[in-house]
Amino acid sequence: MKRMRASLILVAAAAFLAGGCSEVNSTIDKAQACLEAPKILQELGAEIARLRDDPQAMDKAIDDAAAKLNNLADKASNTTLKEATDNLAGELSKINVTTANEAVDAVQKVGSESAAYLEQIAKACS
Repeated sequence: MKRMRASLILVAAAAFLAGGCSEVNSTIDKAQACLEAPKILQELGAEIARLRDDPQAMDKAIDDAAAKLNNLADKASNTTLKEATDNLAGELSKINVTTANEAVDAVQKVGSESAAYLEQIAKACS
């Protein structure tokens, strides 16, 4: 089940990347956000799937992804992308993983938050 959720994150990110940002306007920041955000989530999905038996490393991977998203949000000129990215980074920052049970919960939380976020940025990038 954990592997399935991580796979869903990867599939959603890959589908978004394959579709691209169809009508990216003139700002480079928006174009970068449309490409970089799904990549960060794809990397996180792969990391948490790999680290399912190492709660402390998983916690660090989630925190690292949140930091990358915060950095991306700071650069985004598009308000919708900035807000969505800030919100996801905030949600990821709230996740603490110290036990195997928390790792299972974290995989589920990252999966659901990432799916909702990818849907938001897909709309913002089209």
